[in-house]
Amino acid sequence: MTHDLETLTQSLLDAAKQAGADCADAIALSGASVSIDVRNGTLEQAERSEGTDIGLRVFVGQRQANVSASDMSRHTITEMAERAVLMAREAPEDPYAGIADPDQLAQSWDVAALELADDTPEPSPAILQEDAERAEAAALAVTGISQVQSAAAAYSNRQMHLAASNGFSGGYRRTDRSLYCVAIAGTGAGMERDHDGDSRIFQSDLRSAEDIGTSAAERTLARMGATKPPTGSYPVLFDERISASLIGHLLAAINGSAISRGASWLRDAMGEQVLPDGIDLFENPHRPRVTGSRPFDAEGLATRPRDIVKNGVLQGWTLDLATARKLGMQSTGNAVRGTGSAPSPSPGNVTMTQGQQTREELIRDMGTGLLVTSMIGSTINPNTGDYSRGASGLWIENGQIAGAVNECTVAGNLRDMLRGLRPANDARPWLSRVVPSLLVEGLTLAGS
Repeated sequence: MTHDLETLTQSLLDAAKQAGADCADAIALSGASVSIDVRNGTLEQAERSEGTDIGLRVFVGQRQANVSASDMSRHTITEMAERAVLMAREAPEDPYAGIADPDQLAQSWDVAALELADDTPEPSPAILQEDAERAEAAALAVTGISQVQSAAAAYSNRQMHLAASNGFSGGYRRTDRSLYCVAIAGTGAGMERDHDGDSRIFQSDLRSAEDIGTSAAERTLARMGATKPPTGSYPVLFDERISASLIGHLLAAINGSAISRGASWLRDAMGEQVLPDGIDLFENPHRPRVTGSRPFDAEGLATRPRDIVKNGVLQGWTLDLATARKLGMQSTGNAVRGTGSAPSPSPGNVTMTQGQQTREELIRDMGTGLLVTSMIGSTINPNTGDYSRGASGLWIENGQIAGAVNECTVAGNLRDMLRGLRPANDARPWLSRVVPSLLVEGLTLAGS
């Protein structure tokens, strides 16, 4: 990293004070990334980027403003602070805005225990290209695959530092290594494609290129010959690849921003049953080697494990300082932010209770219905929870996979869907969202 991020944030705070801000917080992000794309066994694109971005949020009374820049010169920092203070003086008052009180701040943390950064040397472009070529070759080696749309490998190394005039100062580093492959089979109107990929903090944890390429090919071939399913009411099994999106709708509905606006289908559901008995939804921001882990949030508050849903019952909202104040509650330490925006609440690592059955056993038990493996589009009514999404996947007849289906719509109401779901036991434990395949009975399919 070419800049001392702690010094940068302190310079921003000093400039804000000199410009007339009552208080302020500052964030600096620095990093480098490299990505390699191959096609037909040769390099198609190579890209490397490096940079540092800084952001400043100032308060004048109960008025606030945010500014950001990618120039670290003293002149730019001074100009940023002066512009931010002028903007804040013209902004409307927000009685809930403000930085944390000193006694709310995280006092200590152990970044090393979270294992957010891999000290293994950065892979060379040649190594990344070799990984992508191996994934492509593995996909093409599967009979029936006509081409690989893309095979890409990437690496990033990022660092952040947050500081505020309440005395908080802290930062940490993250690394990421990823590999991705998209395979194609068929031609013309019968062409199908699917993908697979992996992203890990530690390079040694990454799945092999051969595994990723072969999986992408097999997923593609499973989609061949797709037809529209019949219209009607059927059980729907959301594959583990996409089941986290269903739980994501619940997480969005309990976000403090939605709750404080009254724009949530769960706005009155605190303490009510939202998932089946025995099912928990647990946030743990301290899981090692997981991308959603963090020692403190974007307002300098300590992150902590918490129950979101316990035994099916909703326990609380996801809050930052502003939404907590508006609701008369305490922040859950879930603030996130970029350099150009104010903090907002967002959950980190979330784990859902797994079931006792495998995905195959749920397929057997569902009889006739749809196994959804991909979704497009989304129509979600934020006030009622009415749900409608385009889907494709595999049709199940008498507990057996009968063939591929596409061009259909799955519809229902999220309250009913979530309360009646049945989880499998196939969740991947290294993901930030650990959610297994989910079986939901009695959804409406619009197909042929």
